[in-house]
Amino acid sequence: MSGIGGFFHPAKDYMEQREYCEGLLDRFRRTLKHRGPDDSGTFLSSHCGLARTWLAVSDTKNGHEPVQLERDGRRMTLVHDGEIYNKKELARQLAKDGASWLSFDSFPSEGQILLAGFFQYGPEFISQVNGIFAIALYDEKQKCLYLFRDRCGAKPLFYCEEDGGLFFSSEIKGLFAMPGITPSLDRNGLNEVFSLGPARTPGSGVFCGIKEVLPAHFLTVCKDSATDHCYWTLKSRPHEDDLKTTVEKTAFLIQDAVIRQIEADVPICSFLSGGIDSSIVSSICARELKKRGKRLTTYSFDFKDNDKNFRSNAFQPSLDRPYVEKMAAYLDSDHHFLECTSAAQADGLYGSIKAHDLPNMADIDSSLLYFCSLVGKEHSVALTGECADEIFGGYPWFHKEECLTARTFPWTMDLNARKILLKDDFIEYLDMDGYVQETWQRSAEETPLLEGESETEKNRRIISWLNLKWFMQTLLNRMDRDGSSASLAARVPFADHRVIEYLWNVPWEMKTAGGVVKGLLREASKGLLPEEVLWRRKSPYPKTYDKGYEALLASRLRQIMDDPSSPILEFLDKKKVEMFLESPSDYGRPWYGQLMAAPQMIAYMIQLDFWLRTYL
Repeated sequence: MSGIGGFFHPAKDYMEQREYCEGLLDRFRRTLKHRGPDDSGTFLSSHCGLARTWLAVSDTKNGHEPVQLERDGRRMTLVHDGEIYNKKELARQLAKDGASWLSFDSFPSEGQILLAGFFQYGPEFISQVNGIFAIALYDEKQKCLYLFRDRCGAKPLFYCEEDGGLFFSSEIKGLFAMPGITPSLDRNGLNEVFSLGPARTPGSGVFCGIKEVLPAHFLTVCKDSATDHCYWTLKSRPHEDDLKTTVEKTAFLIQDAVIRQIEADVPICSFLSGGIDSSIVSSICARELKKRGKRLTTYSFDFKDNDKNFRSNAFQPSLDRPYVEKMAAYLDSDHHFLECTSAAQADGLYGSIKAHDLPNMADIDSSLLYFCSLVGKEHSVALTGECADEIFGGYPWFHKEECLTARTFPWTMDLNARKILLKDDFIEYLDMDGYVQETWQRSAEETPLLEGESETEKNRRIISWLNLKWFMQTLLNRMDRDGSSASLAARVPFADHRVIEYLWNVPWEMKTAGGVVKGLLREASKGLLPEEVLWRRKSPYPKTYDKGYEALLASRLRQIMDDPSSPILEFLDKKKVEMFLESPSDYGRPWYGQLMAAPQMIAYMIQLDFWLRTYL
């Protein structure tokens, strides 16, 4: 894991202000140090500056960047964030294709392999790379900067244009550390946080002028142009494998993805919730490490006194701990039960804003941020079970007719929950319904449909597309920022693009083999888990049911509403807020995805106020 940042201007000569520009690169290093506290480096030429901070989990001996390659009058320089999972195959292919002229003292680092690949094959080399990454490549002869982002968007990369040049950074805070780049919002930005948030439109940085390189895209920025290229997309075609073959291929792809992501020069751990997804990842990790004479460390997350406060509902039918205990015993893992108090969760709302630079998933984020801070004290690499529900159809909206036919984002079907606290004139100004509908329509129309599918399967394919492009992106953002804030590299094996590609065309009756939610995944994982875990009903990331936590949030929101300097007063209706705070909470009604309507919406408003204060 790393933080990268830099700038490019084809008409300026940065060497004329060398000391000043080197100072700007040092700002990037200081601002992004939490993403990589182990090492840092910079590069400055006439038209380009690059900076990188590094968390040493792989290539610990020779992973320093920027890396540079010069031959036949041509020079390229590269920095990257992330991890490459097929670097051995790439290195062999480079040697086979005549790149033996590249000399390395030892097996090349990820950065060296990437740089050699681009030198040998050009920017199209990116389509051969399997991993999670954000890459900046400068071709000095061509005077071109390339910005690449991985297929799923697991690693962030923001940019903005300023005075004819371009600045980029792993996190928005890196851009705001640059002179002349200041935060501001327009109506679109307000709609992103009030109407869509914590999701956001792909490519949007919410703030005016801030954009994000799209997943599976790269930008080419040269003297006369800036061009966006898509190097990978899903294609719909008939699925020709029978169920047995589908199960076998699915099992292979998942296990191969996990085994590739175990590789590190430091000890790894895994998050273990007791649900099927994290249990599968942990089981494969434990088996592979056992072959190497090592024992897996696992961590589970919960809330203090949740065993007393828990109330079963449609979204969270059972407590996790009994299943965690079964899995930890089954794996013989070195397991650690981590708990978060209500006060720590509430206090973490502010820290998660600092980690994301944007409003996020409220206490779902603040608690994960807290847990990552604990895990990060002991480990630098963690494997997680994120993204399986998006790929295998685990969420309720894949199964409900009203969601399939809603013609809106299925995780935010009722905008009334979002309007309930807002001033009437602000609701009218935003035109929330129109913004959401237009955004949904534009994204839904991008879905690669398969000719001849029924209307139901067409709708389900659209929902699958939206899940991959929107909902999964929100979870990947959460995992990256919360992990990186604790210098913890979080790996997500289910988001391997080979898994996504294959499962995209598997028909629904196979995904729900045996009439069971995620039946295909369960069939592909037989022998990896105890039966009671393998067939356990889905339970999402844990939430606290402590009434004291909700009272704490209500008290903090009232303080905000009573403070004339609170920036959110411009948008919230005091009477509506007080009425909402006095109403009984509905813990089973979702506000965003599977987030509870009352406590998490209060937490989100607290975050919004802090965000507006932080960025003036």
